[in-house]
Amino acid sequence: MLELYQFELSQYSEKVRLILDYKGLEYRKIEVTPGVGQVELFRMTGQGQVPVLKDGHRYIVDSTEIAKYLDSQYPERPLIPQNSKERGLCLMMEEWADESIGIKGRKALFSAISQDQSYRKSLLPATTPDVLKTLVQGVPNEILQFLGFGVGYTPDVVRSAIADLKQDLEALTLLLADSPYLVGDEPSLADFAVAGLSILLKFPDGPYLDLPVALRGKGVPELADNPMYEPFFSWRDRLYAQFRKPLIDSTTIESPTAPTLIQIE
Repeated sequence: MLELYQFELSQYSEKVRLILDYKGLEYRKIEVTPGVGQVELFRMTGQGQVPVLKDGHRYIVDSTEIAKYLDSQYPERPLIPQNSKERGLCLMMEEWADESIGIKGRKALFSAISQDQSYRKSLLPATTPDVLKTLVQGVPNEILQFLGFGVGYTPDVVRSAIADLKQDLEALTLLLADSPYLVGDEPSLADFAVAGLSILLKFPDGPYLDLPVALRGKGVPELADNPMYEPFFSWRDRLYAQFRKPLIDSTTIESPTAPTLIQIE
């Protein structure tokens, strides 16, 4: 069986999970928690980021490479169109989504959790001890915002990311106004990239992620609650309802000895 080394709230992991579900492939999720186990994952793959897909004795790194691998090895329900123009648009949009929505989405989420203590507590995995949840919630907003400077998430950088994401969401809303999918009449890699990478902007309104029920449909202020972008998020949730398996139907393993790492993307 396929194995996916992942982080539950990694947009790039979610992109791969969407693709696996769309193709109807059974897989096991191996949660890679931030921490001290980086050496083992590096030993297996030569790098320290998720997602990583294991197929037999082969490890495939990077969400884009995983998508291409799955399309070549499991060609049913293809991800990349054969038509040359549609193929080009699909690949270009997938790369754009990785570099724009994926990267800027983390900055936007940082803005939300640095302003709302209860929100960042709710984002912790369900298995997190209550004492740790209380500790995280108790960190003053000012301290968390100060820590953001250390990773380059200054207020100007975050505001710029949110402004760019507003333009991205407006463009996507316009593209989907009279079309069921972003490229052609069938779902493609472009759709699953955009949908999966958008989870940090607004969580899907359904049981697809290991999050408290209260967080479903919630997200970054100015984005998740803006009626201008509601058509896009409605499209995204319809895509989930059509292709994404709910958690109760997913094949998951709890692995306390799974490798953990610090750098997640």
